[in-house]
Amino acid sequence: MSGVRVLALTADGVEEHAITDVAALLLHEEVLIWVDIPECSDEAVTLLTDVLELHPLAVRDCLQRNRVPRVRIYPHEQLLILHGPERGPSGHVHYIELDQIIGEKYVVTVHGPINPAVDPEVALRETSAVRRRIDSGRLRPRTPIELSYAIVNALTHSLEQFIEEMTREVWRLEQRVTGGHMGNPEKFLEELFQARHGLLAVRTMGALGAEVYGRMATLGSRRPDAEVNLPLVNDVVDQLNRIRGLADGEREYLQGVIEFYRARAETKMTIAAERLAVIAVVTLPITALSSIYGMNIIVNDRTNLGALIGVLIVMVIMSALLLTWAKRRG
Repeated sequence: MSGVRVLALTADGVEEHAITDVAALLLHEEVLIWVDIPECSDEAVTLLTDVLELHPLAVRDCLQRNRVPRVRIYPHEQLLILHGPERGPSGHVHYIELDQIIGEKYVVTVHGPINPAVDPEVALRETSAVRRRIDSGRLRPRTPIELSYAIVNALTHSLEQFIEEMTREVWRLEQRVTGGHMGNPEKFLEELFQARHGLLAVRTMGALGAEVYGRMATLGSRRPDAEVNLPLVNDVVDQLNRIRGLADGEREYLQGVIEFYRARAETKMTIAAERLAVIAVVTLPITALSSIYGMNIIVNDRTNLGALIGVLIVMVIMSALLLTWAKRRG
């Protein structure tokens, strides 16, 4: 992972600075500062604590892994914690944490800590996308909330892409079910539930993110800049609710595929059980008669041929009668 990146955004353009320039940049009125921290090193902690003078609890949350999204409002800044998805092996979904600290003149984004099994560049996916838009001139945020809005837009795009990927997997599984080409039933059922787990994970991210921004909208309505900021916050709530709705829709569709597969498997098992029952019923008289008469008809030194033929005829007649009865009963 690369080190801390500091951008100074003005109406004229964007400039990259060293981390030691942040204190001086804070003195400029028309400068929006974006500090992107891939991981909280000692240098980054010093910046957060001594230069930006963040609340100690906000710094603590940036240092540790947070498993639940949340919003924290402090006197001079607000902390937002969200998650994005990344697929791992065997259907596991990694929760990639993205922390945002929104101040009056700056936005700080902090990534991680992340699982060592995940490529560190994955954590920079959203901020790198926003950085490219800024460098190309397609994006010029004027306020911290506008920059934060652009970052969360990139996150919702990642969530949509994840749903697209999972939907492609669901369609492939559905085609195998309807075509009857499931292969190994145990492995196929595992693939079905892995896909459902992925959709459930992204649904959870969208739902919890919407709850966080809903709380932010409630708190932000009391601020003097609510008329400017509140529409952006409400739009994020709408986007995250849409993510939840999309994931729910695909999950319900997949559940229908799973039920179709289960019904087909259960039907096959029922038919097999019925056939086994018929076989057992048809062979029952043979087993009964042979156990009763076998030792009395066939002996070591001689065989009673007449009795043997009579018993065999009785066995055939009883089996035929039972088979006919079973067939008539369906």
